[in-house]
Amino acid sequence: MTDVYLGLGSNLGDRHTLLLAAIEQLVQHVGRLVRCSSFIETEPWGFASDHPFLNAVAWFQTNLTPRELLTTTQEIERNLGRKEKSISSAAVTDASASVPHYTDRPIDIDILLYGDQHINEPDLKIPHPLMHERDFVMHPLNEIRNQ
Repeated sequence: MTDVYLGLGSNLGDRHTLLLAAIEQLVQHVGRLVRCSSFIETEPWGFASDHPFLNAVAWFQTNLTPRELLTTTQEIERNLGRKEKSISSAAVTDASASVPHYTDRPIDIDILLYGDQHINEPDLKIPHPLMHERDFVMHPLNEIRNQ
């Protein structure tokens, strides 16, 4: 079993219910939930929106590989109404679009940490490269790691 930390966020629909549903599906398909942080409300990061986020970090133990975990989290996002992923600058071929494009979303699940592994692939980067810039990730992560 490998310890994994997942960042969860929602800013459309019933955010609290969507986060709980994501956690329930993660338990069913990812592994054992060790601990989940408090839910915190935050302003959107990286784009302007009138819809604040509800964020949390969940610590799981899993037997899934990092690639299987990514596939599973993306499937859960689709099950909960997410139509498309944000487009990162790495996936954009137009040179004028050099920054990630973020949008409102019912659910977002990011792999923050997967054991002590470091992965740098176009669609999978572990540890999450922007997590240290995001208080809405670091505060809940520190909450569950320091309990």
